[in-house]
Amino acid sequence: MLYLHGMGHFNPEEVISNRFLEDLDIGTSNEWILDRVGIINRRTVLPLDYIRQTKNADYREAYAVRRYNNAQMAALAARLALDRAGLSLSDIGMIVAGSSSPDHIAPAESSSIAAELGIEVPCLDMNSACSSFGMQINFLSKMQPDTLPPYVLVVDSETLTKAVNYADRSMAVLFGDGSAAAVVSSTVRSRAAFRDCTFASRPSAWEKVGINHLWRFYQDGNAVQGFAIRTTTEGVKRFQEIAGAQAQRFIFIGHQANLSMLTTVCERTGILPEHHWFGVDQFGNTGCASAPSVLSAHWEDLQAGDCVALSIVGAGLSWAHILLKVEDEKNG
Repeated sequence: MLYLHGMGHFNPEEVISNRFLEDLDIGTSNEWILDRVGIINRRTVLPLDYIRQTKNADYREAYAVRRYNNAQMAALAARLALDRAGLSLSDIGMIVAGSSSPDHIAPAESSSIAAELGIEVPCLDMNSACSSFGMQINFLSKMQPDTLPPYVLVVDSETLTKAVNYADRSMAVLFGDGSAAAVVSSTVRSRAAFRDCTFASRPSAWEKVGINHLWRFYQDGNAVQGFAIRTTTEGVKRFQEIAGAQAQRFIFIGHQANLSMLTTVCERTGILPEHHWFGVDQFGNTGCASAPSVLSAHWEDLQAGDCVALSIVGAGLSWAHILLKVEDEKNG
């Protein structure tokens, strides 16, 4: 079992609205975007004037003009998670990180995050693209408790907009930037714990979605959408059977790819609108930060008896399903 002590998230200030994308004159409109993906706004580390003038034609320029790097955004999410957990940086004994859009090939992104936070701890990256958070929780939950320090910081940071060609409307409408962090422990109890975790991959389909060597995002949209809906639906149904009558509320958080995909999963699993937590409409697809960011945004809304199903898909193709159970404080 892996106990969750605190969550944090961060999104940069610059907003890419549907109106902004309309003004880029790339053949899109607010109605077209809402009908297909249900996204209204996204956040970016890039200056809006830069996108307007260049449409990010050269990803190398994006690195030069961005207002946050991955480590800076990760550190902001981490500090919020620590504050909510009532802990300090000195309590952290390890950092595990992941990203679909790392700033460096080497060293591990977790090392730059630790440096940004000013701590000296073991650092490693565990990356499976958008499903990274679920995969990280899965592997940590299966490790022997005495092999881990009392508190581990899990942090995923994405600057996906640096890889978006804003002349391509199919890509321009989808992505945003953000980070998410979790403070977890295998030995120190808390009121929230991951009770069931799974991770799997279908590597024969690895070419269906990704970011290539030119830092351009690509995907077989229909194939990936179908995979995401099927896999997420299967995971949610399994957790519904596990939670059963135990759950006061059964809450669903999916990978924030687009609202259409998430709505279809809710329809197929009978999830009530008030039990579907999402943020894709306001922040876009923020990769591996997306699902944990939604959980962080609702951190104060968690109640005793809640079962929260996080069903997350990613490139690889990969998927992870993790079930968070919230207990009474006295039982945590």
